[in-house]
Amino acid sequence: MSDRLAVAPQYVLPKQTLTAFAGRVANARRGAKTTRLIAWFVRRYGVDMGEAADSDIAHYASFNDFFTRALKPGVRPLAEAEFICPVDGAISQFGAIEQGRIFQAKGHRYSAVALVGGDPALAAPFEDGHFATLYLSPKDYHRIHMPCDGRLVRMIHVPGALFSVNPVTARGVPGLFARNERVVCVFEGARGPFVLVLVGATIVGSMATVWHGVVNPPRVGRTREWRYDEQDIQLKQGDEMGRFLLGSTVVVLLPAAAAGLKFNPAWAPGRAIRLGEAMAGA
Repeated sequence: MSDRLAVAPQYVLPKQTLTAFAGRVANARRGAKTTRLIAWFVRRYGVDMGEAADSDIAHYASFNDFFTRALKPGVRPLAEAEFICPVDGAISQFGAIEQGRIFQAKGHRYSAVALVGGDPALAAPFEDGHFATLYLSPKDYHRIHMPCDGRLVRMIHVPGALFSVNPVTARGVPGLFARNERVVCVFEGARGPFVLVLVGATIVGSMATVWHGVVNPPRVGRTREWRYDEQDIQLKQGDEMGRFLLGSTVVVLLPAAAAGLKFNPAWAPGRAIRLGEAMAGA
C-alpha cells in the first residue's frame, strides 16, 4: 500500500473532535481508572519508568501528569556542543534549508515562510539556514529543552490541521508540518535568531511553554502572537522550554548566519536520539 493511500482516511477523520475528546480523557482524574490506563500505556509502548523522577504510576493523578513526567536528575547529561538535541525521539529529517525550502520526505518540501505562519521577514534569516525535524513517539519523554542559550522574542500560535506526524504520514501528506497546528517560538542566540516549532497532531490535546503555560486550547481559528521585546526572558542550554500533552514533532530552525555549522556525524534519518546529545556545531 502506498503512503498516500495509507494516510487517505486521515483526510476525512474528525480530527478536531478526536483530539478534543483525547484531551478530556488525558486531563481526567479518575483514580484507579487513570492508573489502569497508565499501566496499559506503559506496557503497550514500553515506557521506561526507571528514568522517571517518580516511577510509581499510582502517583500520577491524570494521564497528562504521567505523560509530561519529569526525568531523574542526571539521566540526560548535556554534551559539550554548540547546539544539543532538545528532545528524546527519532530523527525525521535534518540538513540544509535550500532557498527557503525544507525537506520533509522524498518528493515533499515545504517553505520556511509557511512553517512560521506566513511571515517572510521572520523566515528570511533561515532562507539558506539549517533545520532538524525531530519526532516524539508515545513512549518518549515529552518535555522540550533549549538547544542553546537564548532570549525569547516572539511566540506565534498558528491554527491548522491535526494530521498524525508519524513517518508514514510525513511521507504521504504534502507540507505536513506547515499544515498542522503549531506553536512557533522565536529566540535570539549567539549565532542570531533560532526557532523551535512545536507541531500539533491528531490526539495532541495541547502544547505548553514554561513562560506562558498552555497555549492551546483555546483554538480560536486565527493566528495569535505574543511579543516579548520588553521582557528579559532568558533560557539556558538544556533548560525546559515547553511540553506536549500527548506526542508530536519539533522542528528546529537555525540561521544562515551559523556559517560552517555541521550536524552530528552520527545522525541519520530514523535514528533514535536523546535529549542532551550533540546536535550541531561549527
